[in-house]
Amino acid sequence: MSELATVSVAAGDPTVVVDRVDITYRIYADSAPKLRKAFVRDRRQREYRSVEAVRDVSFVARSGEAVGIIGHNGSGKSTLLRGIAGLVPITAGDIYASSIPVLLGVAAALEPDLSGRRNVLLGGTALGIPRESLEDRFEEIVEFAGVEEFIDLPLRAFSSGMRSRLQFAIATAMTPEILMVDESLSTGDAEFKERSDERIRGMLAEAGSVFLVSHSMRSIRDVCTRVLWLDHGRLVADGGTDEVVDAYERYMGDRKRKRKQRKRPPEPR
Repeated sequence: MSELATVSVAAGDPTVVVDRVDITYRIYADSAPKLRKAFVRDRRQREYRSVEAVRDVSFVARSGEAVGIIGHNGSGKSTLLRGIAGLVPITAGDIYASSIPVLLGVAAALEPDLSGRRNVLLGGTALGIPRESLEDRFEEIVEFAGVEEFIDLPLRAFSSGMRSRLQFAIATAMTPEILMVDESLSTGDAEFKERSDERIRGMLAEAGSVFLVSHSMRSIRDVCTRVLWLDHGRLVADGGTDEVVDAYERYMGDRKRKRKQRKRPPEPR
């Protein structure tokens, strides 16, 4: 296999700086009375409420780090990643990045009516990978994605898992300075996940920064050198992987036990 193309970054240099960032968005308030909603035709008259998805979050990520982001559903993990990638606007604070972050599942925009072959070339070019490098690595990309038999078919003929694998293979054909992986966008394919984790670890050796959002603490422990724990949009812990994951698992275990106790029927008198 050919070597991955790399971006030159000095080990330990800051790649992402997040400084007191808030991300707030508005959603339609379903709590409005149904009868009233039926008569409100003008959107300007509709009721909305603000959701503070990320609140006053600050950290600095450096090259050579694999940063895990954990927390329960709705804690702001994916929103924070999208904010760093510039896909959602921030409400307050500042985000600085040393290069354009690559968020897997979003960055390589693939065209369903084009063949897999054309998508490799166009998607890779959109990510800034030189055409010559893509052609040199074409067989490696296709083999890694496991789509050899389908590569000349239109992308719409691919399963969602095949598309996700191809996106990952394209995005990681070059080692970006900042790679972000949200496992909610992943394939669920255990064999491919093992290979993708191995590739992420290999990318770290090339001095990139990796961000991983996952509900799997095993994945976080296997891949990450540092963990951020978000709770209701706030950063409650930032430290070594084992230390933060152990604390999070204790917290979630206590939370689960308390829920069970609340649901337990009262003892007969």
